[in-house]
Amino acid sequence: MPWYENESGVRLWYEEQGAGPALVLLHGWCMSSVVWRFQLEQLSGTFRVIAPDLRGHGRSERSGDGYSFEGFAADIAALFRRLDLRGALLAGWSLGAQVALLASPILRERLAGLVLISGTPRFTATDDFPHALAETEASGMGLKVRRNIGKALEGFTKRMFTAGELDDEALADRIKALLATVPLPDPEMAMASLRALATADMRNLLSEVDLPTLIINGDRDRICLPEASEYMARRIESSCHVVLNGCGHAPFLTRYDEFDEFIVNFSRRTFEQAG
Repeated sequence: MPWYENESGVRLWYEEQGAGPALVLLHGWCMSSVVWRFQLEQLSGTFRVIAPDLRGHGRSERSGDGYSFEGFAADIAALFRRLDLRGALLAGWSLGAQVALLASPILRERLAGLVLISGTPRFTATDDFPHALAETEASGMGLKVRRNIGKALEGFTKRMFTAGELDDEALADRIKALLATVPLPDPEMAMASLRALATADMRNLLSEVDLPTLIINGDRDRICLPEASEYMARRIESSCHVVLNGCGHAPFLTRYDEFDEFIVNFSRRTFEQAG
């Protein structure tokens, strides 16, 4: 069974498929490894694709240690040690991008590259970082979670996609069916991780990243704004930046063929440079 334990003995779940260089995929807030189904299916011919459920998400157990970014990052480090992963690509989406940023210095010797998908170093805006949602929007998300987490996540999921992005009915049905299988998280965990997301500021980490880094985002992302990806790209010296036009917050779902090709090409360039 694909379980491992973190340092506190909490049992955490991960999906694994394929062989080759490891590609570790980190999901976003209140999501699970389920969201990476297209990548598990399509990239497993090139990579050993590994998609964990963060603590309290998906099948992973809830944690008495809380839901800080430091805890999430420590759990990913434990997974790398458990599987003895080396020369891996670490990819994070949304909240997972921040987890990847925080975990990358811990895992530096085990990583070949970093992929930040629809990410931001700071989820809420400040005077010196306007490229994010207003603090009132994060507070509003919290109120909706307290009232009814199912409806709150339904609204959040709809916001991930932009107008016209799901006009292909067959694709829309596949994505809807996939997202319907994401386990509903515990409201307390959802609130605690939302608080961590709303207060975290990882801008100081960007200039320290010395790994080859691929930054991918949609130009119509309404959750982690496109300007946030541009900000990261300017400050991570070793980065390349890809913007998908007409795309929202989840390019690995709505544009999965293009997305997967970017990952494969980035991997080839990264390993060629390392060799």
